[in-house]
Amino acid sequence: MRKTLTAAAVAALVVAGSTACGTVENLSAGQKLDRAFDKLGKERSLSVELDLDADAAAIRALDAGAEPGDEMPDAIAELLTAGRISVMVESEKPLAESGEKDYTGIAMKFSGPDSALFEYRMVGDYLYGRVDMKALGELSGGPAPSLDDLASGGEVPKSLRSLEPVFAGEWVKVPVKEIRDAEKLVAERADAAGAPPAEPTLDAKTQKKLLKTLGDVVASEADFKSTEGKDGAERITVTASLRPLLTKLIDEVRPILKKLPQGTELPTAKELRKLPEKEGSADFTIKNGAVTEISIDLAQLDEKLKG
Repeated sequence: MRKTLTAAAVAALVVAGSTACGTVENLSAGQKLDRAFDKLGKERSLSVELDLDADAAAIRALDAGAEPGDEMPDAIAELLTAGRISVMVESEKPLAESGEKDYTGIAMKFSGPDSALFEYRMVGDYLYGRVDMKALGELSGGPAPSLDDLASGGEVPKSLRSLEPVFAGEWVKVPVKEIRDAEKLVAERADAAGAPPAEPTLDAKTQKKLLKTLGDVVASEADFKSTEGKDGAERITVTASLRPLLTKLIDEVRPILKKLPQGTELPTAKELRKLPEKEGSADFTIKNGAVTEISIDLAQLDEKLKG
C-alpha cells in the first residue's frame, strides 16, 4: 500500500512539476496548467491541505492484501478518513524565488477526527509546538504515556520536569536559535566520533535536470484535456496509461536513489508489472488563474479496487 501511494504521489507531483517548467507548452490545456502553477509561485504565502476523500471501508479496502493479523486497525482507518494534514508557509519573497532564510512563518498541523493531534508553528525567532498525547493514546488502543512512565514509577527527575507541558497537551515555545545550535552540536559530535556523513541531498542543478527529464516523459505519455468546472473553475484532466507512465517515471528516478535519504523505497520492476495497463487520470482544478485542488483516485492503481 505504501509503495502504491508512493507511485501515485510521484505521478501527480511530476505532472504538476513538469507543467510548471513549461514541458507541455505545445498543449493549450497544459499551458493553462503551466500558468496556474506559475501564479502560485509568485505568491508570498501558500496553504496546502491533504486528505483522503473516502470512508473507512474504502480505506480498509486499500489494505485488503494484508497478512492475517496485520490488517489495518479500525482506529487508523477512521483517522485516515477524517484526518488531514495542513501546511502553511509565508515568505518575504515570491515562493518560487524563496530559500530557507526567506521564510517568515511556517505552520504544520495533523488533525484527527476530533482535534489537532500534532501541530507546530515557526513565527519569527520562535518555534511553537503542541501534541495531544491523550488523543494519540486513544488511537493506539491504550492510555497515553505519562511523565511518571518515563521515570519508571519513581520520582520524576528535574531534568524531565520541563517536559510537563508537552504531556499536558500545552503549547511549548522554543527559540529557533537553540534548535539550530543543538543541530550543529549533534553534527559536530557525530563528526568527532567518525559517524557517517549526513544524508545526501540533490543539488539544484540535478533537481532541475531530473524534473526536465521526468517532464519529457509526462509530455510523451499523457494527454491534457480542459473542461468547465463548478463556480467558474476549470478542470484540467491529465490522462495516461498507468503502467507505461509510472514505469518510465520510476526508471528515471531509480538511478539517483542513492542520493536520496536512506529508507526511500520505490516500487520494484516486478511490482510495477502488476500495475493495471488501463488509463488513469489526475484532475487539477484552476480558479482565478491558480491551481486550487489536485485529486487522484487511488483505486485506479489496483485492478481489484472499485470506486
